[in-house]
Amino acid sequence: MPLELLFPLAMFSFVTSITPGPNNMMLMASGVNFGFRRTVPHMLGISTGFTLMVALIGFGLGEVFVRVPLLYTVLKYVGAVYMLYLAYKIANSGPIAEGGGVRGRPMTFLQAAAFQWVNPKAWVMAVSAISTYTQPEAYTASVLLISLVFGLVNLPSVGSWAAFGVALRRLLTNPRAVRVFNIAMALLLVASLWPIVEEWRLR
Repeated sequence: MPLELLFPLAMFSFVTSITPGPNNMMLMASGVNFGFRRTVPHMLGISTGFTLMVALIGFGLGEVFVRVPLLYTVLKYVGAVYMLYLAYKIANSGPIAEGGGVRGRPMTFLQAAAFQWVNPKAWVMAVSAISTYTQPEAYTASVLLISLVFGLVNLPSVGSWAAFGVALRRLLTNPRAVRVFNIAMALLLVASLWPIVEEWRLR
């Protein structure tokens, strides 16, 4: 990949990774409810899972969905249902107890990694990166470099949302305030499904 494309790729990775989306909404909620240390596996799962997703799409998995569009449609709607389930879980997280704990558990590394495959924003990011920044004359090297850049940029970007949640945690000492915050995060997660709803409505 020409060096002049490296900076735009890094900026694309940063902007798409740090802007609001299902991953970042859930990380902020996890930071509030469970603290930074217990959210680390969730963060690592997102970054690792998404980096692997970019590489696999670049090396041909995306072609499978082009040839079998029904598979992509099924995956998309399964993902929407799973996101509704996650929104329900966030909305019903308990208040922060005196010892700092809450009802429920943070998302695990494997759960967060697997979630990338049903996350609409992750698909848009991965496909856009591969289609925009790969170079035909050095395709394999391009895919590996794109994956590496996303891996390096994504983790601190999503981690900032968990850190922001921890900062909010210090302010949300009232159980009612935590409850309102969790419901707001759940509603934002549901709102991120709007493109799927709009696509279905226009059919």
